[in-house]
Amino acid sequence: MPEPDPSDADGRVTPAGGDPDAAVTPAGGGASSLATSDAETLEGGPVPGGTASGKARSLWSDAWHDLRRNPVFVISALIIVFLVLIALWPGLIAGGNPLTCDLAKAQEGSRPGHPFGYDTQGCDVYTRTVHGARASITVGICATAGAALLGSVLGGLAGFFGGWWDALLSRIADVFFGIPIILGGLVFLSVVTGGSLWPVVGFIVLLGWPQISRIARGSVVTARQHDYVQAARALGAGNTRLLLRHIAPNAVAPVIVVATIALGTYIALEATLSFLGVGLKPPTVSWGIDISNASTQIRNAPHMLLWPAGALSITVLAFIMLGDAVRDALDPKLR
Repeated sequence: MPEPDPSDADGRVTPAGGDPDAAVTPAGGGASSLATSDAETLEGGPVPGGTASGKARSLWSDAWHDLRRNPVFVISALIIVFLVLIALWPGLIAGGNPLTCDLAKAQEGSRPGHPFGYDTQGCDVYTRTVHGARASITVGICATAGAALLGSVLGGLAGFFGGWWDALLSRIADVFFGIPIILGGLVFLSVVTGGSLWPVVGFIVLLGWPQISRIARGSVVTARQHDYVQAARALGAGNTRLLLRHIAPNAVAPVIVVATIALGTYIALEATLSFLGVGLKPPTVSWGIDISNASTQIRNAPHMLLWPAGALSITVLAFIMLGDAVRDALDPKLR
C-alpha cells in the first residue's frame, strides 16, 4: 500500500515523527510570507506611508517628513527664522540707534559702516531697515493669531451646530467681506489716533477673521460627517469632547495653511496703511513709514526706497512660500 504524501493541503511538510505541531514552512516562507517580505523590503526601505518599524505615520508626522525634504520650505523657514531673530534682537546685526540722525548727511549714499546710506533726515537706512522688522513682524504675527483664533472658534461652532447660529454668522461674515480693506483702514484708523501697533492689529483682526471662519466652518462640516465622529456620538460622547477630541484635530490643517499665507499678506497690509499715513506713525520704526518718506525722493536718493522695500518684499515672499509648502504637505490631494 503506498505511503501517504507527507505534504498537507496548505503546503506544510510534516516531519518524519508525524507531529503536526512541528510542521515547518517550505523554504521561502510561502506566498503570504513572500508578499509581506516584498512589501516591507522593496528597494530596501519601509512601506510607503510608514516608518522603518512598519508603523503608519500620522498626518502631522507625514507632513513634517515631506516638509523637511522640500527646499522651498527649508529656504523660507531659514529666512523667517532670521527675520524673527533680528526682530527680537536687532542689535545682533545693527548696533546703532534708528532714531539718531544727522541732517548734514541727509540723502548720502553708501559709505564704510553705513552700507545703505542715509535718508532725508540723515538717519542710517541700514539701522532703520533692521529695526523696522520688529514692527512689521509683530503686527503680522499678532494679527494672524487673533484672526485665526477668532475665526476658528466662530466658524467651528457654526459648522458644528448649524441652524440659526450658522445663518447668523454667515450673514455677519458677508457684511465684513463687503468692506474694502483699504477703505476700511482709512476710515477706522483715521478715527483711532495714536499710530501704535495695537489699533492696526485690531483692524486687521476685525476684517481678517471672516476668511478663516469660512475655512474653519467648511472643515468642521466635512469632519462632522465622518464615521468616527458618528461612532463617538453613538457611544455617548458630548459636544465638547466631539469638538476638541475628534473634530478639531482633523479640521485644523486648512486653517493653518490659510493663516500662514495670510501672515505675509497682513505684513504687506500694515506697510500699505503706514505708507498711506493711517497705520504706524513715528517714532515707531516701520518699513511702511520709511517707504512713504522715500517715495518723494526716489529720483535723488533711490537707496532710501530700495532697501526697506526689498526687506518687505523678501519677508512677504518668505511667508507666502512657507504657506504654499505647508499646503502641499497637508493636502492629501496634492500628493
